[in-house]
Amino acid sequence: MRFLATPPKTRSESWRSIYLLLQLRWIAVIGQLLTIVTVVQVFGVVLPLGPLLLAPLLLIVLNLSVSAILQRRRAFAQYELFFALLTDVGLLSWQLFHSGGATNPFTFLFLLQIVIGAVILESRWAWVIAGIAGLAVFTLTFFYIPLRLPPEQAGDPFGLYLLGSLFCFLLTAGLLVFFVVRLDRNRRESDKALAQLRQQAAEEDHIIRMGLLASGAAHELGTPLSLLSVVLGDWARLPRIAQDADLRADLDDMRTELERCKTIVSGILMSAGEMRGEAPAVTTVRGFFEELVAEWEGRMHGQLRFVDRFGEDMTIVADQGLRQVIGNVIDNAQEVSPHLVTLTIAREHERIAITVTDIGPGFAPDMLARVGQPYSSTKGRDGGGLGLFLVVNVVRKLGGSVEVTNRENGGARVSLSLPLTALAYTKDVPA
Repeated sequence: MRFLATPPKTRSESWRSIYLLLQLRWIAVIGQLLTIVTVVQVFGVVLPLGPLLLAPLLLIVLNLSVSAILQRRRAFAQYELFFALLTDVGLLSWQLFHSGGATNPFTFLFLLQIVIGAVILESRWAWVIAGIAGLAVFTLTFFYIPLRLPPEQAGDPFGLYLLGSLFCFLLTAGLLVFFVVRLDRNRRESDKALAQLRQQAAEEDHIIRMGLLASGAAHELGTPLSLLSVVLGDWARLPRIAQDADLRADLDDMRTELERCKTIVSGILMSAGEMRGEAPAVTTVRGFFEELVAEWEGRMHGQLRFVDRFGEDMTIVADQGLRQVIGNVIDNAQEVSPHLVTLTIAREHERIAITVTDIGPGFAPDMLARVGQPYSSTKGRDGGGLGLFLVVNVVRKLGGSVEVTNRENGGARVSLSLPLTALAYTKDVPA
């Protein structure tokens, strides 16, 4: 299962509406050309090919231009949607004017454009489109260039009109189904993107509350930890302890664990809040991970295997927050796989891939769907499941992603992918 660290660059509803209009225009181009060929070759109707072919030619040029714009834009204003649809209304009016006006059964295609306007535009813009389309039909009823029908068709123009109406109905029905189905798919995609944003907002709200809790805990723990530090310092100067090697060793262990407690509290604060710590360290990728591995090798009873595939080293800014993120993943792995945990780093284009694998039982299928959610854990203890939750959200802040899978030969794999630009050293970052 893959967790996007930042929401995907989802295209807006207006972007999808323009894209849908683009598809409908390509269908219109093909339909117009086929209709012109059929009317001329099959029914022998004399058409003004110059004006009629001008409309699909303009649509082709317009579609190619819009396709280029869609590559750069992610949203469009209502007036842009309005003018896009107004262009379609104008080109249809142009073609109908040169092909019989309101006597042409394809006049009913205006209804399709009114429906599209009512769906993709705000009400005021939709009413304007409906008014312009109605005005176009009214004008084409009285002002148009009549069709020059061949003798065999001139005696029964109504029969030709009925045949054209049947084709227009089938075409309109097909386009409406295509349009509505695509709109429904766009709506479902929008709902899905909205649900993801709501989930991310809820997770970030949870992190804020955790940060406040951690901050309060840090303040509460500050006084007893400081007192313990003073007491241990006084004890170290007592003659009885200074002369007893065993007591000195125990006292050194206590002071080491006390410093570790302070480091853990600082790491929690930075993981739950700002990513850049108060004193970020300038180091290299390889130096950072070698130091991290050395630290964990001193804690673990088993083996932490380090595989370096990063290639050319680079300077980065690393603090306790980043160290805490990777440490959470290693800690979870060594709990289920105490004998062996493998940490691998590799460079993939402009990203660093950090992979932690173990030889434990792996994740249960139902857990894979909930990994990264707060309090989602199988360890059965209160407050569990926050480790990977923090990892996912911290990596999100850095613009990366987290992927959690089970290995085919047993064990679990947690992969972190981070953009190197988020870690790269710049001169404005204090050393």
